[in-house]
Amino acid sequence: MANLLARHGATYPVGMSRRSPLTLAALATSAVPGLDVTHTAPLGGTGGEVDSALLSTRDGRTLTIRVPRTAAAESEQSADLVAIRALSDGVRARLPFGVPRLLGQAPLDGTRAIVSEFVDGTPLTLERVTPGTAASIGQAIAAIHGLPTSVVADVGLPQLRAIDVMREAVTTLDRAAATGLVPAALLRRWELAVEDSTLWQFTPTVINGSLSAASFLVVGESVTGLLGWARLQVGDPARDLFWMLGSSDPSVPETGFDAYHQARGIRDRQVGRRAVLAAELELARWLLHGTERRSTAIVDDAVDMLHALLDRVSGDLTNPLAVEQQPAAGLDEVQELLERDR
Repeated sequence: MANLLARHGATYPVGMSRRSPLTLAALATSAVPGLDVTHTAPLGGTGGEVDSALLSTRDGRTLTIRVPRTAAAESEQSADLVAIRALSDGVRARLPFGVPRLLGQAPLDGTRAIVSEFVDGTPLTLERVTPGTAASIGQAIAAIHGLPTSVVADVGLPQLRAIDVMREAVTTLDRAAATGLVPAALLRRWELAVEDSTLWQFTPTVINGSLSAASFLVVGESVTGLLGWARLQVGDPARDLFWMLGSSDPSVPETGFDAYHQARGIRDRQVGRRAVLAAELELARWLLHGTERRSTAIVDDAVDMLHALLDRVSGDLTNPLAVEQQPAAGLDEVQELLERDR
């Protein structure tokens, strides 16, 4: 969910009307020489920060075009392009799903229009993730984590060590504590977790870094595509898995994690505990987001969810973040609120 926290920014010219699909189709012909668009339609699921359209071409292809409307969206797009270029044909052949391929770009009003191949599938929501879908998701994530780290290293993307991941957690904890709004028992729970050296004994892997249910495109219960690669890096595998803990169906994370471990063939015994910690710290990040934006509504909401989490885990405070820990209360709500608050 860190990607969602980074998506807030000033809008390109305030009051600028949305670009129509026809306008975007014309831009696409500038971005891709020789492109012959025969039909265009709105492309849903991109939120309010991007103008987008679905394009049909005379040679039978289906393409997409996206133009950022905010500085944050442009930054996200730029990072996504770096990552997409790192995914060579050889890398893509190792992934059991499609990744949009860049076809061209054109400058526009201080930003740029990006034309990419269309990847078939319906975007997910957390509520629509079934155990069957979770199994396919677990396998898809395992394929990402099985990529060679040179994919990231060769293009200069971040490479975090286990100690770096631990330090990030400590920083979040300390900043949240400084607000004076996090229950002391939760702070102690998190402090015990970060002080547990066994938690951080893992081998960093290639991770997407910003996965949520909305990242995945599915047909039936099978993952067909994955969108959003702006946080591609070497880091903690738990970062790509923790969002499943927000499901109201406990069999979803259970099935997803099991499928992940089976596909990886390498069992990280502490990944479940780190995923729970990451999920709980998302509530702390939501609180910090509210304080940074000086939003009383967000801060109050975050405090309510932190107290709900405390009620849920109060019986486990002497055994911090056990593997069988229940999903963090309110994680799905945080994802929804972050999407809306733009």
